[in-house]
Amino acid sequence: MAAREALARVLDGLRPLALEPEEKSTVELVLAEVLNNIVEHAYPDPNNPGPIHVACRHACEGLHLHVRDAGLAMPGGQAPLGLAQVVETDVDDLPEGGFGWFLIRDLAKDLSYRRVGCENHLDLRLAVALHS
Repeated sequence: MAAREALARVLDGLRPLALEPEEKSTVELVLAEVLNNIVEHAYPDPNNPGPIHVACRHACEGLHLHVRDAGLAMPGGQAPLGLAQVVETDVDDLPEGGFGWFLIRDLAKDLSYRRVGCENHLDLRLAVALHS
């Protein structure tokens, strides 16, 4: 629930950018996937959640997001590749999971992950609310 509340606060804070509906959906989808991955994988014990910090900065080339948590490191010390999944099944039988990193990498630019001390740092840029 805290991740949902954080997502709502971030979107509320972005109102002055007057994002187009598609841009708002992009921000919401990417940030929701990132937060969901942190909750599920960085803090896998639901009885022992941890902090997640989200910072946004708008610039002429888009919205820069910096997400930081103190959870488990990403396997191999890097963000997943997020390759497209080959799905040969009915929509009702689609598996849960496995699509998030594909969506994140498809919609985000300049994605970078690093482990600093005991923290995960994820930086990415979304090409929304661009200035001419």
